[in-house]
Parts: sequence; C-alpha cells; structure tokens
Amino acid sequence: MANIKSQIKRIKTNDKARERNKSARSTIKTAIRRFRDALTSGDNKAITTELQKASRLLDVAVAKGVLHTNQAANKKSAMAKSAHKAGVK
Repeated sequence: MANIKSQIKRIKTNDKARERNKSARSTIKTAIRRFRDALTSGDNKAITTELQKASRLLDVAVAKGVLHTNQAANKKSAMAKSAHKAGVK
C-alpha cells in the first residue's frame, strides 16, 4: 500500500473506475449476446430492437471512455452486417 496521501486517493479512484468500467463492459457483452440470440431465433423485429440497444450501449461506453471509438465501431459494423445478412433492413 502506498504511503503518500495522493497516491492512496488515486488507488481508490482507480478501483472505482475499474469497477464501473467492468460493469459497463459486462452490460455490453450481455447486449451483444442478446443480439446474437435474436439472430438465431430469426425474428426480424427482435433483431432490430436488440441491434439498436447494443449500438446505443456501445455509443454510451465510447462517450464515457470505457471503449475505444474504433472498437465500438467494429462491433457495431459486425452486428449490422450480420443483421443485414439475416434479412433485416
């Protein structure tokens, strides 16, 4: 453990940020998994809603600094491509 007061505070804030980021990444993974489940079901309405939810969560994560912009863009692009392949417009 650090002896310097500012470093002790920094460790605490880093832990808080790590927990927040971990939670955000978990919700993103869940949304992407739900999108993939909707793809396998073949329901076009479910696919579009899950795609929108996952895309929104990715955008929020980028805005909060959890994900890099390009990583979110790649995930959104891959999901849109698979949705288009499934016949969703």
